[in-house]
Amino acid sequence: MIHKCKITIIRNTTTSLRHEFHYLPTSIYFIALALFLLSGCQAPQENYPRIDYASVNTGYDIPPVVTPPVWTPPKVDNSSGVPGDWIPISSERNWSAIIIHHSATETGNMALFDKEHKSYGWDGVGYDFVIGNGTDSGDGQVEVTFRWKQQLTGAHCKTPDNWANEYGIGICLVGNFNDRSPTQRQMQAFLRLTDFLQRRYGIPQSKITGHGETRGAHATDCPGNIFPMSRFKSMLSF
Repeated sequence: MIHKCKITIIRNTTTSLRHEFHYLPTSIYFIALALFLLSGCQAPQENYPRIDYASVNTGYDIPPVVTPPVWTPPKVDNSSGVPGDWIPISSERNWSAIIIHHSATETGNMALFDKEHKSYGWDGVGYDFVIGNGTDSGDGQVEVTFRWKQQLTGAHCKTPDNWANEYGIGICLVGNFNDRSPTQRQMQAFLRLTDFLQRRYGIPQSKITGHGETRGAHATDCPGNIFPMSRFKSMLSF
């Protein structure tokens, strides 16, 4: 509005000055015009809203800086009977899930699986623990792999974001549980190992899954169609 006002008044003023001061020299005429323009338009101003930048709420509050708590694993009572090799020798990860596998073979042990997995180009057996069925290792024998001892990323359950290998503990029971159930000693050892891991890392039963039930995992029937998952979870005390 101010711009339009000035143009209109300039036109009117030019006409008026020329009429009133036609007898004045040209230089005086232009001085008079300049003085009028500097005085500004005297028309009423529009009431534009005042912006108070100090109180503008953008809707994006800056979150406070939060330092995540340092996780310290609980001490294990030596009288508890927990095997010493279940305690990692390296700085522990804060594991959040347990993922159950079967070998889908009638026989096997950690060394044989290690050799097989290396043939795939991996750095060794992909599981953290292997529980024997009495063929190539003891019935119910818990073998601790190098991955667990060194707290390395697993190679047992591929997901798009690899969360299952990064945060899930892979436990493989030797046997094909599409054909037969795990042995009693296997299940007893598995129950004891799971109880230890749950308590040490605070893993709830909802985060104990078969390979095929794991979020984001490829479709598979692992750990076998007759693996007694419901009965196993009903026996857990954590």
